[in-house]
Amino acid sequence: MIREQIKVIEEARLARLEQAPATGPHAMVRLIVSVVGIGVETADMLVQEVLSRNLRDRRAVARYAGLTGAPDESGSKRREKGLAKTGNARVRRGLIQLAWRFLRFQNDSALAQWYRARTEGPSGTRKTKMIVALARKLLIALWRVVTIGEIPVGVTLRQPA
Repeated sequence: MIREQIKVIEEARLARLEQAPATGPHAMVRLIVSVVGIGVETADMLVQEVLSRNLRDRRAVARYAGLTGAPDESGSKRREKGLAKTGNARVRRGLIQLAWRFLRFQNDSALAQWYRARTEGPSGTRKTKMIVALARKLLIALWRVVTIGEIPVGVTLRQPA
């Protein structure tokens, strides 16, 4: 029963995208789905939650998703406490999953090469910390795709059907 309901929801989403493919958020979803490794569900979530908002710059985009550092300032000491979890948790979790998937499907992209250059070696904990940084860079890259049409270097796109 649940699978049938999910199927109905997915079919309704696809029908909605086909009705008005070139307007507003639908155009953004179609543009993001053209990136190999990103599906309709992820693209729709990103557009509805983050990319359709009028955010002023890349820092605001990352801050909204909760993918920035939390500063810890005490007197003259300034340091980072770690990940600030004040943003949208659904987007943050989705982007971290997307970052892992992006590494798998976009091996030759500049973002994947950046990640691999920083995580070479046996250190597994560094890989999990750096995936958050990759998720932040990926979100900013997708924001640039939908706002100014700048495709990230080395990212492969699907051929139009």
